Amino acid sequence: MSTEIANQHWDIFCEVVDNYGDIGVTWRLAKQLVKEYQIDINLWVDDLKSFSHILPGLKPDQATQTFDHVTIHQWNVPLDINFVPGAVLIEAFACELPEQVKSQLIALQQSPDDTPPLWLNLEYLSAENWVEGCHGLPSMQASGIKKYFYFPGFTPKTGGLICENELLEQRTAWQSDPANKLALFSQLGLSGIDVQDKVISVFSYETLALSALCQQWQESSQKIHALIPKGRSLNSLTHLLPCSVEALTPGQQIVINNLTLHILPMTDQPSFDRLLWSCDFNIVRGEDSFLRAQWAAKPFIWHIYPQEDDYHLVKLEAFISLYCDNLAPEIAKYWTELNLAFNQEQQSAVNLHWQNLDSVNLPLLQHAQKWPIFALNDADLATRLVQFVKNS
Repeated sequence: MSTEIANQHWDIFCEVVDNYGDIGVTWRLAKQLVKEYQIDINLWVDDLKSFSHILPGLKPDQATQTFDHVTIHQWNVPLDINFVPGAVLIEAFACELPEQVKSQLIALQQSPDDTPPLWLNLEYLSAENWVEGCHGLPSMQASGIKKYFYFPGFTPKTGGLICENELLEQRTAWQSDPANKLALFSQLGLSGIDVQDKVISVFSYETLALSALCQQWQESSQKIHALIPKGRSLNSLTHLLPCSVEALTPGQQIVINNLTLHILPMTDQPSFDRLLWSCDFNIVRGEDSFLRAQWAAKPFIWHIYPQEDDYHLVKLEAFISLYCDNLAPEIAKYWTELNLAFNQEQQSAVNLHWQNLDSVNLPLLQHAQKWPIFALNDADLATRLVQFVKNS
């Protein structure tokens, strides 16, 4: 890496959507750019209260603060401080740069003595084929400045996937000793979980499919522990709860036959990663937890955010096609059917497909363990992003 990149400062702007998804990805990227590439990052966030749920210690009422060597600013309109644009400006997930920043870009563009920053729009992750053709393309703005579209993705012709350099080694070391997961469960206030029990983390949107699975898990011959944070997943299970979702407390248990629901406390990102590493199966949503479930090397369901005209199913099927490419046909069929049924709230079907998939758990687990190396394609998102900036 050249000192030209290392001595730069970049600005990343993020609007918090769906509470944790957008800021989760953006925060991971900001930390990695600082740690691995020594780039000074100013992270501008419009909702520090939601951000604080995954970054304990962040003060929602403090305009500027620093964590993990990233400078975090409250993104107010207009910006409260005298803004000096960095060498790179990133709009995370289709948010728009503040008008005053765009005005500064125009002034820099018109100045013969200045070079305007590189302006990037970091897009949502997708496995669709068209992403390769759109990644890195410039779009001429009305101001005469080019904005480049940066698409994360699963192939070498895309912008890559967020994965810190040491993450997979840390995960392997963690999973090599069962004592690690039991210690984590204890730290999170979860009790009564034995090594031989099946542990499932649940971080989904509201869905009748989750209720159907819980009904099946109650009747399992094996003890099942479902670890669920307060929030949208539990809104689907109110008929099983002894009180309102709001009245539940972290560490609380609801035992129904062979199923135990555990109420999880909110955690920071490293603890969430370790939680996914420690479970036998993960149900995840959005983009950040979806990708971290893949790095966990465990079987999972992706509950993708619903879109108009069921376009989210197109995105799901595009990922399924990639993920199942090297799977045995029978296992690929079971995993595909389970994910589609869960996302379409097909209650009876999701139970049948869960049973089918459970019968091939070992080869599915082996596939999940190989998948991260295949998906990374030799370079993660931060590495490709830095190279893109240098080439531009």
